[in-house]
This record gives sequence, C-alpha cells and structure tokens, in this order.
Amino acid sequence: MRAGETGLYELLMRRYNQRLFRAIRSIVIDDLEAEDVLQETWVRVYEHLDQFAGRAAFPTWVTRIAFHEALARLRRSKLWTALEDSEGELMPEANRRQPLSETPEAQAMRGQLGQILQSAVDALPETYRMVFVLREVEQLSTIETAECLGLSEEAVKTRLHRSRAVLRRELQDRMGPAIAETYAFLGTRCDRMAARVLERIGAPLS
Repeated sequence: MRAGETGLYELLMRRYNQRLFRAIRSIVIDDLEAEDVLQETWVRVYEHLDQFAGRAAFPTWVTRIAFHEALARLRRSKLWTALEDSEGELMPEANRRQPLSETPEAQAMRGQLGQILQSAVDALPETYRMVFVLREVEQLSTIETAECLGLSEEAVKTRLHRSRAVLRRELQDRMGPAIAETYAFLGTRCDRMAARVLERIGAPLS
C-alpha cells in the first residue's frame, strides 16, 4: 500500500468509510460537511501512511485522524460563523448559526424515526397518551395539563413518568433496526467518496 498499491487503499476506504463517517458525524452535525471531512481524512491518511508504525491497529489509527479532522473543522466553523446577513446588517447571536444541509438519506431516516415514534405514542394506553401529548407535544405545563384533563398535578406527573417508561421500552424494541442504519454510509455514497479520494491522490478507480 505504501508502495502505491492504490487498489488496496480503495478496499480500505470501502471497508472503513461507514465507521469513519459515523465518527465524524458525531462531531460535525451536518451530513455534507461530514462527507467533506471524510474525504479530507482519507487524503490525510494517504499522505501520512509512512507514519503508521503499527503500534495501534489501522482502524484505530485512521479513526483517530478522522476525529482530529472533524474537531479541527468544528473549530474553524465556529471561528468563521457569519456575523452579517445578506444585506450587510449585523445579525443577532441566535441567527448566526450556519444552516444545516440534509441529505436524502438523512431525510429518510428522520421520516422513519418520526413514524416509529408516532406509532409508539399511538400504542400508549389512552390515559397515558393524553398526558404525554399535552405535556411533551403541546408543551403544556403540569398545571395546564391537569386542568385540561381534570386530574391532579400528581396524577399528571405519575402518568407522564409512566408513559415515558413505556415509550422507552417500546422504542428500544422498535428502533433496533433503525439504529443500526443511523449515519449509514454505504452504496453510492461510499462509491462517490472512494472516487473522489482516488482522484485527489492521483490513482485510477478500479
């Protein structure tokens, strides 16, 4: 690999793309930027292969590099957050965050999780469901919820606590497959990343 075996390097990228993407995505809360950081990571790894001494396993070594790249990107983005709007006016602090882009994969995951959550809420016993929706969805206070349902405040607190416990168990059962797909980086996304990195390091895609 150090002698220019780019075919082997491509295999390594495809093997560890998802692991590194998930590591980066845990720091950089934006799919497209995380992909960019992943690309930079693989270029950086290729440039420093001669520094891999084997003291740590290769996956550990590249994951550490990915974390450093992600943290560096996060620091830079905080330093360069826009202070002015499109008309040159100084923006309030709350408006200075960069908008997060969302890939089709992220949109699909969000939709799937939303459906799972709604289905789990619908399955709650009615007495729990009413309290949960008023408190957690409508954001009513405990006093307001008690008044709406003709309950004591203590009853509202108890039912909310129990509804959360039921939902937690239900979601753990239902979300197993969905959690395994979180921050997925397979198929065409993996192909695209491998092609970009190989192009940057001057190697043909196999």
